[in-house]
Amino acid sequence: MKPDLKPDLATLWIQLKENEDIEARDQLIIHFAHLVKYVASRLAIHLSSLVELDELISYGIEGLIDAIEKFDHKRNIKFETYAITRIRGSMIDGLRSMDWIPVSLRQKSKELEKAYINVEARLGRSASDAEVAEELGLNPGEFALLLRDVAATTIISLDDFLPGEDGEQKKKRMLDLLEDHNSISASEIVEFNEVKDLLAKAISRLPDKEKMVVYLYYYEGLTLKEIGATISLSESRISQLHTKAILRLRGSLSKKKNLVI
Repeated sequence: MKPDLKPDLATLWIQLKENEDIEARDQLIIHFAHLVKYVASRLAIHLSSLVELDELISYGIEGLIDAIEKFDHKRNIKFETYAITRIRGSMIDGLRSMDWIPVSLRQKSKELEKAYINVEARLGRSASDAEVAEELGLNPGEFALLLRDVAATTIISLDDFLPGEDGEQKKKRMLDLLEDHNSISASEIVEFNEVKDLLAKAISRLPDKEKMVVYLYYYEGLTLKEIGATISLSESRISQLHTKAILRLRGSLSKKKNLVI
């Protein structure tokens, strides 16, 4: 039997980063390609038939390649954690470039978000479904259908952008402020910390079930189906809780004038 001469991951990283070995890069892409399918499958849950899974995978591969090229193998950071963020960001950038959300659906989402802002500002607490439905003049069934319709518009809300200086068009994703580009301006650090603190406070004010969904989805990486199994609720109910949580968070974050949502 021939010995397995395939190099290990550490060797592949060295070959790529120190010797610019393209073959090593290709092997790393193949090895980590499953991450793209994983992220695409999670996003696709929200998209129904609006976007093909293959389109997400195509954008994700670009993100994986970018992650491999920019990853510093000498730092004590797990590549999978770094790559998933880049892959998801690439998919979201692709969705934005497609402008895949219909104008009518985007308008419904804005109206619902505004209703949450108005009711919660008036009551000084989280609004119930009945209170938001009344604000919109809807019955419970109509409100449930509205939540289902706008679910697809909430998948990218925690990947908000910060505007450039003096209103310039170039924007930075909040996660990009965490990367080491040799130097980061003090104003960027302060801005990021302000937004991070605002988001943390907004999450802390969510109803318990919505807070749990946000934590399990964004911090633990569970799918909606897995979250449902964890807290004994249906996947559709988890999707509804996720949608309401994001609408509340968007409303809280929109109070910060410099945050583009």
